[in-house]
Parts: sequence; structure tokens; C-alpha cells
Amino acid sequence: MDETFAATHPDDPHRLGRSHWLRAAVLGATDGIVSISSLLIGVAAAVSTEGVVLATGVAGLVAGAMSIAASEYISVSSQADIERAEIMREKRALKNDPDGELAEMAAIYRKRGLSRETADQVAKELTRGGALEAHLRDEVGLLDLHSASPRRAALASGSAFACAGLLPLAAALFASAGFIVPSVLVATLLALLALGALGAWTGGAPVGPAMIRTAVWGVVAMTATFLAGSLVGGIIG
Repeated sequence: MDETFAATHPDDPHRLGRSHWLRAAVLGATDGIVSISSLLIGVAAAVSTEGVVLATGVAGLVAGAMSIAASEYISVSSQADIERAEIMREKRALKNDPDGELAEMAAIYRKRGLSRETADQVAKELTRGGALEAHLRDEVGLLDLHSASPRRAALASGSAFACAGLLPLAAALFASAGFIVPSVLVATLLALLALGALGAWTGGAPVGPAMIRTAVWGVVAMTATFLAGSLVGGIIG
């Protein structure tokens, strides 16, 4: 008989299931804001032509979005390949040596603190209920098989990069002559603070630390590219 599971805190649900798509979206948005703003500031520090700065920003936006989407797709696909290989390995082991696999499960539970008798009983009952799932969960550590989709991760990261990268690009586009750097800097800091707060809130994590670390790393990136652009501008100027 199936038993229903009642959450003890329905008003405060677990958010770990969001971690895969949230990670991809936050990574893409953060990368979009920091990369494009840093690129704009670095180029603006090297050259004074607004058209060159904006053209560089647009090219960086397209290239960055495609790059992070491809990277996410390849990364998540590789993880899925590893999971499939582990599943096939466990299937073969269960078919060729079921008694050995049962003993292995019992040993795992003994290491976790169960008595020998209890560990043997738990291993037998879990094996009857689904040997492959039990081994993948407790022996291999695959708690949520194929939870991340390569296409979904690529779409989340790429679109988040493009949308977020438009913010500093718009700030540069509408900035007055000679004010591209401060305009991009202010817009980027505000966007990073909002992004850090949104990501933390969505995942149920503390908001303050997320905002601070997001803003700090953004400032570090923009400062580094500004210095590099100023150096190159001094050399070629």
C-alpha cells in the first residue's frame, strides 16, 4: 500500500530542486552583466570613439551568450554521460553478482551506524523495493537522476546572459559623451545587487551576503579591465 508523505513545514518548502536551473540562470546573468560591463569599461578606457565601444559591446553580448550556452550544454551533457555509465555499471554488477551487491549495501549501512542485523534487513528490503535505485542512491550517490537537462541549462544560461548583458549596454548607449564609464559602473552595481538578492531569495538563502559577494566581484572585474584598457590606451595612444 502506498503511503502519502506529508511535509512537516508546508509553509517553508525545500528549494534544493531549483538548484540546477537556478545555478544556470544566475551564472548566465552574472556573467552577462560582469562580462559586458567590464568589456565596455575596458574599451572605453582605451579608446574615445563611442561607436567602437558600442560595437564591441554588441559583439561581446552575442559571443558571450553563445559561448556560455554551449559551455552549459557540453557540461551538463558530460554529467549525464557519467550518470548513464554509472547506471550501466550497477546494472551489470546486480546481474552478475547480486549477493555481493547485497552484502555491499549492508556494509554501507553498517558504516552509517546501523547494527549488523538492522543493516542486513534494510539492505534486503530496499533491494526488494528497487535494487538499482537503492545502489545508485546509497552506493554511487546519484540522488536525482538526469535532473538537469542540457538544453534547458543552455537556454537558461544563454538567455540570462543576453538579457542581463543588455543592461550595461543600454547604459552605455544612453550615456552622455564622456560618461560611459560611470554610467556603466552605476548600472552594473545596481543590477548585480538586484541579481544577488533575487538569486538568494529564490533559493531561500540569506540575501545580504549574496548581494555583497556579487557586487564585490563585479567591481573587481570592472577595475581590472579598466586598468588594462587604460594601459593599452596609453600604449597605442
